[in-house]
Amino acid sequence: MNYFYVVNGKKLKQAFIIMIGVIFAIGIIYSERDNVSVFSQNEPAAIYSVQTDKKVIALTFDISWGDTRTDPILKILEDKGVKKATFFLSSPWAKDHPEIVNHIVKGGWEIGSHGHKHVNYSSLNTDEEIKAQITTAHQILRDVTGQTPNLIRLPNGDFDKRVLRIANELNYNVIQWDTDSLDWMNKGVDNIINRVVTKAHPGDIVLLHASDSVKQTHEALPVIIDQLRAKGYEFVTVSELLKQTQVENKPPVEDQTMKTIH
Repeated sequence: MNYFYVVNGKKLKQAFIIMIGVIFAIGIIYSERDNVSVFSQNEPAAIYSVQTDKKVIALTFDISWGDTRTDPILKILEDKGVKKATFFLSSPWAKDHPEIVNHIVKGGWEIGSHGHKHVNYSSLNTDEEIKAQITTAHQILRDVTGQTPNLIRLPNGDFDKRVLRIANELNYNVIQWDTDSLDWMNKGVDNIINRVVTKAHPGDIVLLHASDSVKQTHEALPVIIDQLRAKGYEFVTVSELLKQTQVENKPPVEDQTMKTIH
Protein backbone atom coordinates (compact mmCIF):
# COMPACT_ATOMS: atom_id res chain seq x y z
CA MET A 1 0.00 0.00 0.00
CA ASN A 2 1.34 3.41 -0.88
CA TYR A 3 1.13 6.41 1.46
CA PHE A 4 1.10 9.97 0.28
CA TYR A 5 2.03 12.90 2.57
CA VAL A 6 0.95 16.41 1.83
CA VAL A 7 3.40 18.92 3.30
CA ASN A 8 1.83 22.19 4.40
CA GLY A 9 4.28 24.88 3.34
CA LYS A 10 3.08 27.34 5.98
CA LYS A 11 3.53 24.84 8.83
CA LEU A 12 6.94 23.86 7.50
CA LYS A 13 7.98 27.48 7.49
CA GLN A 14 6.73 27.94 11.07
CA ALA A 15 8.62 24.86 12.23
CA PHE A 16 11.77 26.13 10.56
CA ILE A 17 11.44 29.55 12.28
CA ILE A 18 10.90 27.88 15.66
CA MET A 19 13.97 25.67 15.14
CA ILE A 20 16.10 28.72 14.26
CA GLY A 21 14.79 30.50 17.35
CA VAL A 22 15.71 27.60 19.62
CA ILE A 23 19.23 27.44 18.17
CA PHE A 24 19.60 31.20 18.59
CA ALA A 25 18.43 31.05 22.21
CA ILE A 26 20.90 28.25 23.00
CA GLY A 27 23.66 30.34 21.49
CA ILE A 28 22.76 33.34 23.67
CA ILE A 29 22.67 31.24 26.81
CA TYR A 30 26.06 29.76 26.00
CA SER A 31 27.67 33.11 25.17
CA GLU A 32 26.15 34.76 28.25
CA ARG A 33 26.82 31.86 30.62
CA ASP A 34 28.82 34.12 32.97
CA ASN A 35 25.80 36.37 33.40
CA VAL A 36 23.40 33.46 33.83
CA SER A 37 25.55 32.28 36.72
CA VAL A 38 24.16 35.16 38.76
CA PHE A 39 21.31 32.79 39.58
CA SER A 40 23.68 30.28 41.18
CA GLN A 41 22.80 29.36 44.75
CA ASN A 42 26.48 29.71 45.62
CA GLU A 43 26.65 33.42 44.86
CA PRO A 44 25.63 36.25 47.21
CA ALA A 45 22.01 37.29 46.91
CA ALA A 46 19.74 39.95 48.38
CA ILE A 47 17.34 38.92 51.13
CA TYR A 48 13.67 39.75 50.58
CA SER A 49 11.96 37.57 53.18
CA VAL A 50 12.38 34.46 55.29
CA GLN A 51 10.45 31.24 54.83
CA THR A 52 8.85 30.40 58.14
CA ASP A 53 5.53 29.24 59.54
CA LYS A 54 5.94 31.58 62.50
CA LYS A 55 3.96 34.80 62.34
CA VAL A 56 6.98 37.05 62.62
CA ILE A 57 7.47 40.18 60.57
CA ALA A 58 10.15 42.88 60.34
CA LEU A 59 9.18 46.53 60.02
CA THR A 60 12.03 48.45 58.41
CA PHE A 61 12.48 52.20 57.98
CA ASP A 62 14.87 53.93 55.58
CA ILE A 63 16.14 57.41 56.51
CA SER A 64 18.27 59.60 54.27
CA TRP A 65 17.15 63.19 54.85
CA GLY A 66 15.09 65.52 57.03
CA ASP A 67 14.46 65.86 60.74
CA THR A 68 10.70 66.16 61.19
CA ARG A 69 9.31 62.68 60.46
CA THR A 70 11.54 60.35 62.45
CA ASP A 71 10.64 61.44 65.98
CA PRO A 72 6.86 61.00 65.48
CA ILE A 73 7.48 57.50 64.12
CA LEU A 74 9.75 56.62 67.05
CA LYS A 75 7.10 57.86 69.47
CA ILE A 76 4.46 55.64 67.84
CA LEU A 77 6.74 52.62 68.17
CA GLU A 78 7.29 53.48 71.82
CA ASP A 79 3.61 54.07 72.53
CA LYS A 80 2.66 50.82 70.80
CA GLY A 81 5.38 48.85 72.56
CA VAL A 82 7.11 47.86 69.33
CA LYS A 83 10.61 47.31 70.62
CA LYS A 84 11.82 45.42 67.55
CA ALA A 85 12.25 47.25 64.24
CA THR A 86 15.19 47.98 61.93
CA PHE A 87 16.29 51.42 60.74
CA PHE A 88 18.54 51.74 57.70
CA LEU A 89 20.42 55.02 58.08
CA SER A 90 22.20 57.00 55.40
CA SER A 91 25.57 57.90 56.91
CA PRO A 92 25.52 61.66 56.05
CA TRP A 93 22.09 61.89 57.69
CA ALA A 94 23.30 59.99 60.76
CA LYS A 95 26.32 62.28 61.06
CA ASP A 96 24.11 65.39 60.88
CA HIS A 97 21.47 64.08 63.31
CA PRO A 98 23.31 62.35 66.16
CA GLU A 99 20.54 63.17 68.65
CA ILE A 100 17.92 61.30 66.61
CA VAL A 101 20.34 58.40 66.07
CA ASN A 102 20.92 58.30 69.81
CA HIS A 103 17.16 58.08 70.33
CA ILE A 104 17.06 55.04 68.04
CA VAL A 105 20.01 53.42 69.80
CA LYS A 106 18.58 54.02 73.28
CA GLY A 107 15.22 52.70 72.14
CA GLY A 108 16.89 49.39 71.37
CA TRP A 109 15.92 49.32 67.71
CA GLU A 110 18.28 47.78 65.21
CA ILE A 111 20.44 49.93 62.94
CA GLY A 112 21.58 49.00 59.47
CA SER A 113 23.44 50.94 56.79
CA HIS A 114 21.74 52.78 53.97
CA GLY A 115 25.06 53.59 52.37
CA HIS A 116 26.86 56.89 51.96
CA LYS A 117 25.98 58.85 48.82
CA HIS A 118 22.42 58.26 47.71
CA VAL A 119 23.31 57.03 44.24
CA ASN A 120 22.88 53.73 42.40
CA TYR A 121 25.98 51.73 43.25
CA SER A 122 25.55 49.53 40.20
CA SER A 123 26.27 52.62 38.08
CA LEU A 124 29.66 53.27 39.73
CA ASN A 125 32.57 52.50 37.44
CA THR A 126 34.94 50.61 39.69
CA ASP A 127 34.83 48.13 42.55
CA GLU A 128 36.86 50.60 44.60
CA GLU A 129 34.13 53.23 44.32
CA ILE A 130 31.51 50.79 45.57
CA LYS A 131 33.76 49.67 48.43
CA ALA A 132 34.40 53.32 49.36
CA GLN A 133 30.66 54.03 49.62
CA ILE A 134 30.01 51.04 51.87
CA THR A 135 33.11 51.42 54.06
CA THR A 136 32.65 55.18 54.49
CA ALA A 137 29.11 54.63 55.68
CA HIS A 138 30.28 51.79 57.91
CA GLN A 139 32.85 53.96 59.68
CA ILE A 140 30.48 56.89 60.18
CA LEU A 141 27.67 54.72 61.53
CA ARG A 142 30.06 52.94 63.85
CA ASP A 143 31.33 56.28 65.18
CA VAL A 144 27.84 57.74 65.65
CA THR A 145 26.06 54.65 67.00
CA GLY A 146 28.84 52.80 68.77
CA GLN A 147 27.66 49.69 66.91
CA THR A 148 29.04 47.74 63.97
CA PRO A 149 26.34 47.31 61.32
CA ASN A 150 26.26 44.20 59.15
CA LEU A 151 23.01 44.83 57.29
CA ILE A 152 22.77 47.18 54.33
CA ARG A 153 19.89 48.38 52.22
CA LEU A 154 21.41 49.95 49.17
CA PRO A 155 20.24 53.40 48.01
CA ASN A 156 17.14 53.13 45.83
CA GLY A 157 17.19 49.37 46.36
CA ASP A 158 19.58 49.26 43.42
CA PHE A 159 22.20 46.55 42.99
CA ASP A 160 23.71 44.08 40.59
CA LYS A 161 25.82 40.95 41.14
CA ARG A 162 28.99 43.06 41.42
CA VAL A 163 27.51 45.15 44.25
CA LEU A 164 26.28 42.00 45.98
CA ARG A 165 29.71 40.43 45.76
CA ILE A 166 31.46 43.47 47.21
CA ALA A 167 28.92 43.86 50.02
CA ASN A 168 29.40 40.20 50.86
CA GLU A 169 33.18 40.62 50.90
CA LEU A 170 32.68 43.45 53.40
CA ASN A 171 30.59 41.12 55.61
CA TYR A 172 27.26 42.76 54.82
CA ASN A 173 23.91 41.12 54.14
CA VAL A 174 21.97 43.03 51.49
CA ILE A 175 18.40 43.49 52.71
CA GLN A 176 15.53 44.24 50.36
CA TRP A 177 11.82 43.84 51.10
CA ASP A 178 8.85 41.73 50.08
CA THR A 179 6.14 44.23 51.03
CA ASP A 180 6.56 47.79 49.82
CA SER A 181 4.30 50.33 51.53
CA LEU A 182 4.99 52.92 48.81
CA ASP A 183 4.55 55.44 51.61
CA TRP A 184 6.92 57.89 49.90
CA MET A 185 4.28 58.39 47.20
CA ASN A 186 1.90 59.85 49.81
CA LYS A 187 -1.17 58.34 48.16
CA GLY A 188 -3.20 58.39 51.35
CA VAL A 189 -3.17 56.83 54.80
CA ASP A 190 -5.64 54.08 53.87
CA ASN A 191 -3.59 53.19 50.81
CA ILE A 192 -0.45 52.69 52.92
CA ILE A 193 -2.33 50.64 55.50
CA ASN A 194 -3.98 48.40 52.93
CA ARG A 195 -0.77 47.76 51.01
CA VAL A 196 1.06 46.60 54.12
CA VAL A 197 -1.70 44.69 55.88
CA THR A 198 -2.99 42.84 52.82
CA LYS A 199 0.45 41.89 51.51
CA ALA A 200 2.11 41.00 54.83
CA HIS A 201 2.99 37.35 55.40
CA PRO A 202 5.06 35.28 57.87
CA GLY A 203 8.76 36.07 57.49
CA ASP A 204 8.03 39.29 55.62
CA ILE A 205 10.29 42.34 55.45
CA VAL A 206 8.21 45.52 55.15
CA LEU A 207 9.61 48.67 53.58
CA LEU A 208 8.66 51.97 55.22
CA HIS A 209 10.41 55.33 55.44
CA ALA A 210 11.12 57.90 58.12
CA SER A 211 12.59 60.62 55.92
CA ASP A 212 10.81 63.92 55.37
CA SER A 213 9.57 62.64 52.00
CA VAL A 214 6.83 60.71 53.81
CA LYS A 215 3.94 62.77 55.13
CA GLN A 216 1.43 60.05 56.05
CA THR A 217 3.49 57.17 57.46
CA HIS A 218 3.14 58.36 61.05
CA GLU A 219 -0.66 58.33 60.62
CA ALA A 220 -0.75 54.90 58.98
CA LEU A 221 1.72 53.21 61.32
CA PRO A 222 -0.49 52.85 64.43
CA VAL A 223 -3.22 51.15 62.39
CA ILE A 224 -0.70 48.92 60.64
CA ILE A 225 0.68 47.80 64.00
CA ASP A 226 -2.78 47.17 65.47
CA GLN A 227 -4.06 45.25 62.45
CA LEU A 228 -0.97 43.09 62.12
CA ARG A 229 -1.12 42.27 65.81
CA ALA A 230 -4.79 41.39 65.43
CA LYS A 231 -3.71 38.89 62.78
CA GLY A 232 -1.28 37.35 65.27
CA TYR A 233 1.98 38.85 64.06
CA GLU A 234 5.00 39.46 66.29
CA PHE A 235 7.45 42.23 65.35
CA VAL A 236 11.13 41.30 65.15
CA THR A 237 14.32 42.88 63.84
CA VAL A 238 15.76 41.83 60.51
CA SER A 239 18.63 40.08 62.30
CA GLU A 240 16.16 38.07 64.37
CA LEU A 241 14.24 37.23 61.22
CA LEU A 242 17.42 35.91 59.60
CA LYS A 243 17.81 33.43 62.44
CA GLN A 244 14.83 31.55 61.03
CA THR A 245 15.76 28.35 59.24
CA GLN A 246 15.50 29.15 55.55
CA VAL A 247 16.07 32.50 53.90
CA GLU A 248 14.47 33.28 50.60
CA ASN A 249 17.26 34.79 48.49
CA LYS A 250 16.54 36.41 45.15
CA PRO A 251 19.33 37.12 42.69
CA PRO A 252 19.39 40.46 40.87
CA VAL A 253 17.77 40.94 37.51
CA GLU A 254 20.49 42.85 35.76
CA ASP A 255 18.34 44.85 33.38
CA GLN A 256 15.93 45.96 36.07
CA THR A 257 16.54 47.95 39.24
CA MET A 258 14.11 48.96 41.94
CA LYS A 259 13.55 52.68 42.26
CA THR A 260 12.26 54.18 45.47
CA ILE A 261 12.50 57.63 46.95
CA HIS A 262 13.98 57.64 50.45
